[in-house]
Amino acid sequence: MTRRSLLALTAAALAGCSRLGALNGLNAVTPGDGGVVRRVDGAAYGADPRQRLDVYALAGATGRLPVVVFFYGGGWDSGYRGGYAFVARALAARGFVVVVPDYRLVPQVRFPAFVEDAAAAVRWTADHIAEWGGDPARIAVAGHSAGAHIALLLTLDRHYLAPAGAAGAIKAAVGLAGPYDFLPLDQPQAIAAFGQARDLSATQPIHFVRADAPPVLLLTGDADDVVRPRNTTALADALRKAGAPVEVAMYERLGHIGILLALSKPFRGKADVLATMTGFLQQRLNGRG
Repeated sequence: MTRRSLLALTAAALAGCSRLGALNGLNAVTPGDGGVVRRVDGAAYGADPRQRLDVYALAGATGRLPVVVFFYGGGWDSGYRGGYAFVARALAARGFVVVVPDYRLVPQVRFPAFVEDAAAAVRWTADHIAEWGGDPARIAVAGHSAGAHIALLLTLDRHYLAPAGAAGAIKAAVGLAGPYDFLPLDQPQAIAAFGQARDLSATQPIHFVRADAPPVLLLTGDADDVVRPRNTTALADALRKAGAPVEVAMYERLGHIGILLALSKPFRGKADVLATMTGFLQQRLNGRG
């Protein structure tokens, strides 16, 4: 695929295209954020080949920086960490140490295995990130689409981090275009991932809202026809009613993939997703609200 055709494809995604596969070649044509290096390549946080992660940070960073663990989307059945280096570079260039884990996918596993993997990746981060310039006391999670579901379920449902030995590790969470309230299951990918769950309510982040939840930022686009914006508004409303800190950003004419591509260097002028996300994380992880 030529540079011109790939840029045309990603531009179409900003207008509302829903194919996550378009992201896989984005790193090849996206100018990198300067000074960022991959400090860890494929560290194991578990025994399975999918339980690996990368760590990105500024080359000249000193001291301990706030940390973001980013979970990619792909309908719980696809994705690989290398395809999201552009997200890691964008965040790392703005003063974060960024962890991007792979996790086991459907059909190898079903719910809750991929959330348990996410908890194990957070545990690895809490245990090891100081070796790579991160502050284990300032860890946030973030994700897009299925990754946002994983990030928010991990944040709100205490049953994952505690068994992993990382209770209280998450200090803030960001969800981009995530499914948080999607019962009944009516899509093939969701049925495959969650249809065997004994208690379907346990698959839904909205069922675990609590007043003492970490601060949450939820972002979505009003043109998203893959994960409807009502997921964001429903979770935000539930968090507010519970008295939990939550912020929402709704973007006009931005689709499901567009909200993620707005983090990449060529498309940041389309929406202030990166500035909103990093501003929230800097405030919350640096103790300013």
